[in-house]
Amino acid sequence: MIHNGGALIARTRNRTALRVGLFGLLGSGNLGNDGSAKALVRFLEERHPDVVVDFMCMGPEAMRERYGLPAIPLNWYHGKRRSGSRLTLNILKALGKAVDAVRTARWVARHDVVIVPGMGTLEATLPLRAWGFPYAVCVLCVAGRLFRTKVSLVAVGAMVINKRLTRLMFTTAAKLAYYRSFRDVMSKEALRRMGVDTSRDEVYPDLVFSLPMPVAEPGGADIVGVGVMDYHGGNDDRAHARQIRANYLTEIKKFVRWLVDNGHQVRLFIGDRTDQVVVREILADVRSGRPDLDPAWVTAPAVSSLDDLMREMSAVRTVVATRYHNVLCAVKLAKPTLSIGYAQKNDVLMAEMGLAEYCQRADSVDFRLLVEQFTALERERDKLIRTMAERNQANAGELRRQFDVLSKVMS
Repeated sequence: MIHNGGALIARTRNRTALRVGLFGLLGSGNLGNDGSAKALVRFLEERHPDVVVDFMCMGPEAMRERYGLPAIPLNWYHGKRRSGSRLTLNILKALGKAVDAVRTARWVARHDVVIVPGMGTLEATLPLRAWGFPYAVCVLCVAGRLFRTKVSLVAVGAMVINKRLTRLMFTTAAKLAYYRSFRDVMSKEALRRMGVDTSRDEVYPDLVFSLPMPVAEPGGADIVGVGVMDYHGGNDDRAHARQIRANYLTEIKKFVRWLVDNGHQVRLFIGDRTDQVVVREILADVRSGRPDLDPAWVTAPAVSSLDDLMREMSAVRTVVATRYHNVLCAVKLAKPTLSIGYAQKNDVLMAEMGLAEYCQRADSVDFRLLVEQFTALERERDKLIRTMAERNQANAGELRRQFDVLSKVMS
């Protein structure tokens, strides 16, 4: 959706270079979010090398180090001392919301275009407070309208939100955005169901599909990649979070043991630094349950970026994963993939890549079904690889069209 007139036309700036800001949950340890940011940085470098770029994000230190670009924290409270009474901390957090509104407005006003790159920007698939990121993106889009800055939600994910305040924050943001596109039809439909007119919006593949393939040596014939997650259920599952996590981890541990017992080496992958605790628990379980197993048989390669993840994943034969961007990287690499999804977006992606039969839910994962699906996946691997390769080529073409449209937004 591109608005071409009225109050939304960006004002002329007395500058020679276009100022572009990237906004979101970037630099905080989530590899998928950072992959989306990288896709947009590459787009700007290749097509708009003269623009001035900076970030407002969760991990400004990481983004400054990675790109050598200016970055400020998304929240005023970022880096503040956490000591003191609970009352003091709560007062600081409440004060921070008012301060953040002013900070965000000032930041937006300095830009011609602000881009929110992909991610599950309008989702609540994991525990999420309305006064957290939903509030931040709402303030962003309100400021964009006030200062005539082109706030653009590019290939974002969305879902129907049940909690009223969170829903209000997201729908207000979406309505006020200058430009919107979605990473799947489900996301576009979710916004429509919540009262946002999406008739002019378009759907494109996830931005990560635009990233180049890694250069890596082929791995062994019997290596299986298992992408794990410190999973506690979704935004509506807080009362059962401990039980959901325990069941998920129990079934994944059983599956990893089954893999090694049947001659497969295992590489454990993460999608966020919070997942390291699950990796440690699985490794400890294997060491105690299979004390004679060569430690090199089950390992967890260190990854700090989506590039690292794809490079390590390129060496495995098959992937079983939970986090959305673990699954996405696997299918981008045309690896036969089994998704243990925590949200419908996993199932949508798998169906788009010809893998609809190879899905489970993370909140009810079943070891026996995992074994059956994995066996079928191996049996059909050659056909599935061909299908994924064809769809990857189509995705790359669609994203070139997305970037053509985004270039027009920036003009």
